[in-house]
Amino acid sequence: MISTRKTYTHVLILITGMFVSASVFAGAVGGKAPDFTLKSKSGKNIKLSEHRGEVVMLNFWASWCGPCRQEMPALELLYKKYKNLGFVILGVNIDEDISKANKLLDIIPVSFPILYDRTKKVSALYNISAMPTTYLIDRDGNLRFLYKAYKPGYEIKYAKKIKTLLRE
Repeated sequence: MISTRKTYTHVLILITGMFVSASVFAGAVGGKAPDFTLKSKSGKNIKLSEHRGEVVMLNFWASWCGPCRQEMPALELLYKKYKNLGFVILGVNIDEDISKANKLLDIIPVSFPILYDRTKKVSALYNISAMPTTYLIDRDGNLRFLYKAYKPGYEIKYAKKIKTLLRE
């Protein structure tokens, strides 16, 4: 009985640690961003590599995700502020039913491109394990920064990194 309790406690600590670390993780990453093509809300296919030469924020989100809903208006402000300087946000929705994503976008409209990853193949390519997950990609297509989850104030961190990448 004691060994079972110990095992349970260790598993619980491990799982809790994974959630805590996922909710606050932000750091540098490396290597080329895996290329992909997804259908956009406008009906057009968008390929990540078509945005070489721009700083790209790749934001994975879901309609059921509270922090994603909270983050959307902040992302829209960042997009409007930096889009004329060579910055783009690609919002990648992971809902299987895109009508759920579109209902949320009716409530919280954004002007940056929204892409649909219904099969979650792109999410798997980027090892998405938390919602939202945001990557910043430099003009050469390199993965530079990763943020898992969202808390108010992250947009300030995003802005600093976006400015750094735009200056390079």
